[in-house]
Amino acid sequence: MFLLLIKLATYAAAVAAQVDSSSPFSFTSKGNPILSNGSWYSGDPAPLVVNDTLYIITGRDSAPPDENAFVMNQWGMLASSSANPEGGTWTLYPDVADPQAVFAWAEPGSAYAAQVVQGHDSRFYMYAPVTQADSANEDAFAIGVAVSDSPTGPFQDAHPSGPIISQSVPPPGNTIQNIDPTVLVDDDGHVYIYFGTFGQLLGYQLDPDMVTVASNVTQVTSLTGYFEAPWLMKRQDVYYMLFAANNAGADSPCTPTSYHACIAYGTASSPMGPWTFQDVILPIVSSTTSHPGAVEWNGEWYLVYHTADAVGGGHFRRSVAFDKLIWDDSQAPAKINVVQQTFGPKSPSPPTHNVAPRAVASSVHSTPIQYWVQALNDGIIRENPLPPDYWCSYEATDSPQTSTLVYTWNETVQLNGTSMVFFADHAAGANEGVAPPQEWYIEYKDGSGTWQRAANTSSYPLEVTDTPDVVAFETVDTVAIRAILVASGAQGQYAGVGVKEWEALSTTLHSY
Repeated sequence: MFLLLIKLATYAAAVAAQVDSSSPFSFTSKGNPILSNGSWYSGDPAPLVVNDTLYIITGRDSAPPDENAFVMNQWGMLASSSANPEGGTWTLYPDVADPQAVFAWAEPGSAYAAQVVQGHDSRFYMYAPVTQADSANEDAFAIGVAVSDSPTGPFQDAHPSGPIISQSVPPPGNTIQNIDPTVLVDDDGHVYIYFGTFGQLLGYQLDPDMVTVASNVTQVTSLTGYFEAPWLMKRQDVYYMLFAANNAGADSPCTPTSYHACIAYGTASSPMGPWTFQDVILPIVSSTTSHPGAVEWNGEWYLVYHTADAVGGGHFRRSVAFDKLIWDDSQAPAKINVVQQTFGPKSPSPPTHNVAPRAVASSVHSTPIQYWVQALNDGIIRENPLPPDYWCSYEATDSPQTSTLVYTWNETVQLNGTSMVFFADHAAGANEGVAPPQEWYIEYKDGSGTWQRAANTSSYPLEVTDTPDVVAFETVDTVAIRAILVASGAQGQYAGVGVKEWEALSTTLHSY
């Protein structure tokens, strides 16, 4: 065993050394995400096929585990000539471009969603959002273009005088954040670019030189739920626009919270629209953001996207995945079917007394739109969570005094304990923000359907910790329990209560 541990440590160190260098190296993927061991995180993928090889440019996510911000200092490239979603051999080019090295007018960092396309001259053009140095614009993000003779670089600035798009160019400029460019070189040689985030989507035609804007701006407002991450493509004379959608609400087709995004698409008969919304093709994934790219490779279509599913992954430590994209040609225009997300093999979880994952979680009162009741039993406890990583009752000055969370099973379970991981950004006793509850307790539904208070044999802890003490209570047989949470505060002003995870403990061990 000791020798095995030494070998594993040596392998991990070797992998870390490889990804921290700029030299490409090959690895064998066992499924999604493509690189799943947590050695190199990547987001915002954009695929390109050249000579039967699939290339995926992606920004490297370098944020520490507890940092809720994008730290992206370089672009890398994944490449394979034979892999599929179930696995295969890939080559990672860890550093194909750095913003400030390619664009002399750019600040370091902010290596956000870029795309590489092959121009009519057979050269490769990288469209990249970067932060413009010494910008006088309200928002300094701008889109530059770099060029190379190879899809993996080296790239040099194709427009050294500055960005081709920003809040001030082309005149009269715009007021949006200019990121997430997507580019299509059409069959007739015409070139089109779309870009934009936070619900804003703009487009232009470009000259054949790939850098000069050649049309008036087109503003797209007809793609329901559009948030960011457009992907422009063409199939059988129909233009498709894939995008990350966020139209959270009770009637949302895909986004249960305001932080989530799904992948949807629209169609048009012309590259500049008008665009017609069609459908959702990928529900929310494990990362709050989602970013599509689609491509035909070796006779099949694939959707490329990112998740938080790698070892040590998170919302700012994402990893690229890809799955088959299936067309329904019985409809006109051809419909994209819902993509079936696949996952590589995972080590089995140890047996547990916690049966909460088998329950349906709900809240008696409505949950504010930024929080997610399903986070209660997802098995994920983040040190520095975003709002959808936990349930919360916080509604500013309207936070309720009492909240009730419910677990319901479709069969009888035998329980004798519980635990609750609280989230708080204010101290105990506060009447604002999110604070530990003043008190909480468990009730269970008896055989007649009546709620009864569980007879606890240990106290209900109020400490904010990711490893809370277990509350033991006398064994009950039930199909539902509920947690009554009483918020701190008084006289109509109460803090919110936040819960990262809530365990319901059975008398027997279970495997999932």
